[in-house]
Amino acid sequence: MEKIFFVLVLALSTISCSIKYQDSFNAENSVPEFKFEESELTRYEKRKITVSFSAQELEQYKKSSESFAKNIDFTSFDDNGEVSVQGSCDLLSANTDTETYLLFDNINVYSKKEAATFTSDSLRWDAKTEQLTSGRLDTVKIKKDDVTIYGTGFSSSGIDKTFRFSGTVSGEIITKDNNQNNNIEEESKNEQE
Repeated sequence: MEKIFFVLVLALSTISCSIKYQDSFNAENSVPEFKFEESELTRYEKRKITVSFSAQELEQYKKSSESFAKNIDFTSFDDNGEVSVQGSCDLLSANTDTETYLLFDNINVYSKKEAATFTSDSLRWDAKTEQLTSGRLDTVKIKKDDVTIYGTGFSSSGIDKTFRFSGTVSGEIITKDNNQNNNIEEESKNEQE
């Protein structure tokens, strides 16, 4: 009876174990080399600050140029050290080799130069081409002064300072009665009389 039990256990263990020796698990690809919580980082180039950000969580992997962050606030600076862009998002994926940055959930980006705010749930920034894009069906809201535009299929060029939507667009323009303009017209009428 013991021989039958031993043979049965040996047979079951041989059948149920199928180890592929050529497929090795590489922990370096799935476990972060560094994980920071409540971190604040600043990036310098040529002794000038270019970007600063804070994150609730930040992960960096050993054999990868990718970093991932959660609940991030960031500020970008121009060549003169002045703030050019400020923003926040819930999730960020950054690849420093390709210089691409994927932002997700509750994105709020303010461009000081354009005096415009961009909000969305998904945006992609390509630093090499200076292109900011959304997914084809993702809605982006742009607010500048008294104009608010909503659209899908957003793309923007930092080089020629243009943007466009390839999908549906809606918006609103708020106008105010400008008493100063009315007074100027009345004054010019009185001077002509």
